[in-house]
Amino acid sequence: MGRVVAIANQKGGVGKTTTAINLGAALAAFDRKIAIIDFDPQANATSGLGRSGQHNGANAYDVLLGADPRLALQETGFPNLSLLPSARDLVGAEIELVNQDGRENRLRDAIESIRQEYDFVFIDCPPSLSLLTVNALTAADSVLIPLQTEYFALEGLSELMESVDRVRHSFNPGLEIEGILLTMFDERTNLARQVLADIRGHFGKLVYDTVIPRNVRLGEAPSFGKPVLAYDVKSKGAESYLALGREVLRRKEAR
Repeated sequence: MGRVVAIANQKGGVGKTTTAINLGAALAAFDRKIAIIDFDPQANATSGLGRSGQHNGANAYDVLLGADPRLALQETGFPNLSLLPSARDLVGAEIELVNQDGRENRLRDAIESIRQEYDFVFIDCPPSLSLLTVNALTAADSVLIPLQTEYFALEGLSELMESVDRVRHSFNPGLEIEGILLTMFDERTNLARQVLADIRGHFGKLVYDTVIPRNVRLGEAPSFGKPVLAYDVKSKGAESYLALGREVLRRKEAR
């Protein structure tokens, strides 16, 4: 049975989509079978994997409303890495589901049929604590939290932890924290080093040893529709996500 991991933070611009794409690609490079579910109406993971405007089939919106996810999953061109694309239609899903019973469980029920086919299923969540995010957290075994190394990120983290607790209490008692990933780290600044130390001091082993640096190649790769491993495998960004992939696998084995 594959592990379903929601990649979530209600703050935008912290590296959720970058992590979904590049951690997925790193694990795929280690011969794990990976699926990425783009659950953000902005569809950045879809375009970042070169699929924007190139699909006419089912997407995350259709799956949420009952379509078979196996028919919606697409090959990305990167070995072992599949994508369930998003589309703007997903914005309307919250309105359509608001009065339906069991609306928080729609994604969990929908992807049950594909869990056994993948080692990891990553859900790229929208930057909000919406019904879509609640669906993702209810469907997930764990939540991976990308956290930018800046002061205001700490405030957002406490809100997300409260939301995880509420989902755990109401819908998904088995929900765990997969880990906290520090992103966009600039070792030249005292603030980034202080935030890193504070987070490690407070959350201990929940924080990954791997830190993702600020890296131009990570920013460029999505415009070419590729993971950074396919764009520039020797870049610091690629090396960091490969290291994160190894750490994720070590933690899974230890668990």
